[in-house]
Amino acid sequence: MRAMMIQAGERLLADCPRGWVADLLTEACPGAWQPADGQPADIELSVVTGRKPFRVTGAVPLTRGAYRGAGAVVLTNACGSGFDLRVTAGADRLRVEARWRPPHRERVAARVLRSRFHLLARAALLQYPALWWAGRRGRVPVHAAAVTAAGTVPLLAGPGGMGRSTLLLDAVAGGEQACSDNLCVSDGDQVYGVVEPVRVEGGGGRRMAYGRRERGLPGRIGVLRPDRLVVLSRTGAGQPVVRPLAATAAAEALTAGTYMAGELRRYWAFAATLALGTGLGPAHPPVREVAVAMADRLPACEIVLGARPGAGLAELLAPATGRPAAVTS
Repeated sequence: MRAMMIQAGERLLADCPRGWVADLLTEACPGAWQPADGQPADIELSVVTGRKPFRVTGAVPLTRGAYRGAGAVVLTNACGSGFDLRVTAGADRLRVEARWRPPHRERVAARVLRSRFHLLARAALLQYPALWWAGRRGRVPVHAAAVTAAGTVPLLAGPGGMGRSTLLLDAVAGGEQACSDNLCVSDGDQVYGVVEPVRVEGGGGRRMAYGRRERGLPGRIGVLRPDRLVVLSRTGAGQPVVRPLAATAAAEALTAGTYMAGELRRYWAFAATLALGTGLGPAHPPVREVAVAMADRLPACEIVLGARPGAGLAELLAPATGRPAAVTS
């Protein structure tokens, strides 16, 4: 496998021998991989074979399982995925070498807890390096999704389990476009999608936690510029409620939802370790500062979803945007 895709706004080139790891990478980014066309990559991921560890002799320990030496940072069992990483940050390119060397516990977990293993491997190989490298452009991770909706571009924020995927997929099924389902990076102005499968009830792909299955995201585009911030919450009541939201409350919801996200639980330590080991970027990305900048720039509202499926996103936003609601038959 030698293919390229856009991940978090970065050109990521993967070079991997045929086999189960190549299958894992392909499944992790459905529809996103394209043939390598010779253009320079921002991130080069190379999966190497064998069980020999990356050399750490003479390297300086950064923390347990992480070393700095010879211009590179070595992470053993990165993010609990079973992959060792050797990360080299150049002036304009990030190189990541990955080798499957799981400790016994991770080897057993990879067989028994398949959905967990796939999420960790995707994070360590495809998501976290791109999130960190995007930080050099001032982009930070946010747990949100941008989608077009009848002439508007809302950024859907809020904790997991609030119904974002359902609203987003309903909009996409009606011809709209989205740059992600759960994760993106933003500089406070534009958002760049993080490619991963959508996990929803009734999907037809890999079985995941909470009774969900995976499926691809149709109509995916790489970047959108939101024109409003929409915070999702849920209640046991019947009908959804839409109400204005102050900028401070919107910023706090976007910030808190990002730190609550299970997809990013291991990212903060990963980013801090690379920042310390390479001397590049802050030890902690300015998530709250970007959330405040977005909330100050964009009008915000809260959509409180009811217990039962209700109106689509365009119809819910119609009173706030001043546009007529979409007519459905």
